[in-house]
Amino acid sequence: MTDAGQGTAGRGTVVVVPTYDESLTLPGTLERLRRAVPDADVLVVDDGSPDGTGDLAEKMAAADPAVHVMHRTGKQGLGSAYIAGFRWALARGYDVVCEMDADGSHRPEELPALLARLEAEPHVDLVIGARWVPGGKVVNWPLHREVLSRGANLYTRIMLGLGVGDATGGFRAFRAPMLARLDLSSVASHGYCFQVDMTMRVIDAGGAVGEVPITFVEREAGVSKMSRSIIVEALGKVTLWGFQRRGRQVAGMFSRR
Repeated sequence: MTDAGQGTAGRGTVVVVPTYDESLTLPGTLERLRRAVPDADVLVVDDGSPDGTGDLAEKMAAADPAVHVMHRTGKQGLGSAYIAGFRWALARGYDVVCEMDADGSHRPEELPALLARLEAEPHVDLVIGARWVPGGKVVNWPLHREVLSRGANLYTRIMLGLGVGDATGGFRAFRAPMLARLDLSSVASHGYCFQVDMTMRVIDAGGAVGEVPITFVEREAGVSKMSRSIIVEALGKVTLWGFQRRGRQVAGMFSRR
């Protein structure tokens, strides 16, 4: 599959996997994913990886009709990659659209649990594979990463009041009708605050969010994409969104008087 315009239209589930320099981890991740959810399709969204990840994905797609590849020019950000993947999936009529990392930190074997939650609870529109709920955990993370993640989620709960334990988690399953209701063109979050943004949009659209505990495993190969700019973006946007939500709440109180 050489571009987003090709592919087999169909119903069911698709897993969107964004990549940038993931040649060391992508083959193993896709192999495990295809075993874990053999009925699901996979869309690899590659941002012109210099290490040849896109070419490697093409070879896997040539050998497996369930694997598709979208090539993008240059590194455009995690959020942008997911939005492109969501649009691709919606255009092809999938019922469920999932997202997960290519680096092995999200264990494909746990995806069936997320899908089972969607199937068991028809009112739930988004299921998050959560680290910071009972039963969830992280493996091989340095202390500062755990403190950062837990602190970010605590700050998000305080500022936005979403009632979600792991709003920054990137292992997810969306119902396609909910994604179709959201204004994806207005999503401007590029880093990990994209996950907070999407969670907030689902809740503001009247959707329900469920969480399933997962074990998050620190990558064993490749380089983490976490950076100071991603942290600053997340802090700034969550703070802005929090004040905006409080402002709307206060305005609503006065309008009812």
